Amino acid sequence: MKRNYLVLGIALLGMAVAVVAQDPAPKPAPKKAAAAKGSATKGKELFDQKCGICHFADSDAKKIGPGLKGISKRGTFTVNNNKVTDDNLKTWIENGDALMPPFKDVLEEQQIRDVIAYVKTL
Repeated sequence: MKRNYLVLGIALLGMAVAVVAQDPAPKPAPKKAAAAKGSATKGKELFDQKCGICHFADSDAKKIGPGLKGISKRGTFTVNNNKVTDDNLKTWIENGDALMPPFKDVLEEQQIRDVIAYVKTL
């Protein structure tokens, strides 16, 4: 009788291992990475509301501030010749300068990432 229980136990254990091996737990999608990059669509809306007052999106001509068309292709900012990178854009948007107001108290972190994603498409 004990032998039958032992064989049954081993058989059940083997089946359980086989089932677990066939059906691995699904891995969650990396949502944070997508959010960290920002949405150009949302960024356009924010740009039109907050930035378009001073900056052209479809021209590199100066409005109040410089036009931003092709800023990623230019490679540098026109006012200080710093490289155009996500970090530099973020710093610029957050802190502004003598001619541009800071937006760190106006826009949330994700909104700034969205604006950066949009500006990079210009």
